[in-house]
Amino acid sequence: ILPFVSVNQILLLLLVLTVCAILYNRVHQVPSALKNETVDLESPEEMEEEIPVVICAAAGRMGAAIAAISSIYSNTEANVLFYIVGLKTTIPHIRKWIENSKLKEIKFKVVEFNPMVLKGKIRQDASRPELLQPLNFVRFYLPLLIQKHEKVIYLDDDIIVQGDIQELYDTKLAPGHAAAFSDDCDLPSTHEMVRSVGMQNTYMGFLDYRKQAIRDLGISPSTCSFNPGVIVANMTEWKHQRITKQLEKWMQRNVAENLYSSTLGGGVATSPMLLVFHGKYSTINPMWHIRHLGWSPDTHYSEHFLQEAKLLHWNGRYKPWDYPSVHTDLWEHWFIPDPSGKFKLTRPDS
Repeated sequence: ILPFVSVNQILLLLLVLTVCAILYNRVHQVPSALKNETVDLESPEEMEEEIPVVICAAAGRMGAAIAAISSIYSNTEANVLFYIVGLKTTIPHIRKWIENSKLKEIKFKVVEFNPMVLKGKIRQDASRPELLQPLNFVRFYLPLLIQKHEKVIYLDDDIIVQGDIQELYDTKLAPGHAAAFSDDCDLPSTHEMVRSVGMQNTYMGFLDYRKQAIRDLGISPSTCSFNPGVIVANMTEWKHQRITKQLEKWMQRNVAENLYSSTLGGGVATSPMLLVFHGKYSTINPMWHIRHLGWSPDTHYSEHFLQEAKLLHWNGRYKPWDYPSVHTDLWEHWFIPDPSGKFKLTRPDS
């Protein structure tokens, strides 16, 4: 009997050990799989927040968008997604330019802007016709073009970024503010430039205070203006406050009543924003928007000041891809020639 019992016990013990081994393997495979998933989920590349940057690519100035994108991409390790907005006729050109240059590594989406949304909302202005280009108003329609992001950066095409775009993206917006801009009175070192070329940096330079509708707003004409060429926007607040509808309302009123003064500020796209965002915006670090580089071909900033700047903006008539212009070397450093040869720089010897 004893030998029989011993065999049974041995068989039972082996069975128990086999079951234990199977259970052990199964139990230990699960954490292994979870561990691998966790590594994938927590890898910096996967978890890194996407920074959406909106830039327009207009006919005749696509090289500007290319230089801007090149400067941003080259100066950051952040996970940037470029939204390149164009008209139907210009989109193939900009796409080919990117895909056939060193910018083919960037993450980008091309978005078509339909100028029909502007029908009946733009008053013709013979003094600055370039300001009436449809893409000049893309910034009014950010939530319609960019769907999935809470926070968005919009940049004019005539800029160069010398800092890490992550810093600009980290700009804090106060509760209830749909956007952050640069105050036109924010940097003492630019005041001399403003005075020397006769620029306006108050609401008086953009709105026609002879009109009762403007005076009724109760906004002092000496209120400091802001520049909407660089915007950090909160899409949730923008939609909640119906910012686009408010901007369109002022555009339509201007068509009927001619409320904007274009003689000094040229504020066809700026003026509605000054009206809608008056007293309701956060501010951007002044070094993240050094502007007025395009206002005069004769007025220069110091080289040291420009090296310290995080973002340079050639707002004004004198663009760095044309001639004459100032500080073109800082812009041209980031320019990538057009593989198709359609876009060419204008230079004294060209």
